Amino acid sequence: MNATTSSQFSAFAGDWLLASGSLAEVAIAVKMASGNAGHAPILIFDDASGHAIDLDLRGSHRDIVARLPPPVIPAAPAGPEARGRGRPKLGVVAREVTLLPRHWDWLNARPGGASVALRKLVEDARRATADADRMRAARDAAYHFMSALAGNRPGFEEASRALFAGNAARLKDLTAAWPTDIRSHLLRLLSAVDPGESNS
Repeated sequence: MNATTSSQFSAFAGDWLLASGSLAEVAIAVKMASGNAGHAPILIFDDASGHAIDLDLRGSHRDIVARLPPPVIPAAPAGPEARGRGRPKLGVVAREVTLLPRHWDWLNARPGGASVALRKLVEDARRATADADRMRAARDAAYHFMSALAGNRPGFEEASRALFAGNAARLKDLTAAWPTDIRSHLLRLLSAVDPGESNS
């Protein structure tokens, strides 16, 4: 794990939520708990993706924190500022795009040319699908998490179908008998983008 965009992580010891918080907080909590004899295996999850992650927990707390990957901080939108002469520094990455001739003709006829038109089209599409993209990411994270900790539990397949169908009421019914911490965390992952999902 080299870097992460997530700011929230959770550690589970078996069915029990051991810790939730920043990566440093969770790593230290896991280090402290891992010395307990007979402790259930501990899994650490990136709440943004729902995937389990591995950390190197050798050494002191300071050693552990020093080895943690730095968070990736999303770039802030550029504010108005004085522009010098020449082309603006946009952090543009050049890649090949294959289009039909009529597409190139239309793009090249736009104000600013093909590159400006493509950037505007992509930004418009991103804004239009932002809510759906967030919900899809939350559902994917919830599925990865529940597969790891509840894949063998009764009702898992039906719960998965309810999850992807967006049927929150059925999902809650099907997971009612699951361990409290697993069910609560699953619903919390969904509530990050849809507060109605967490109401039980």
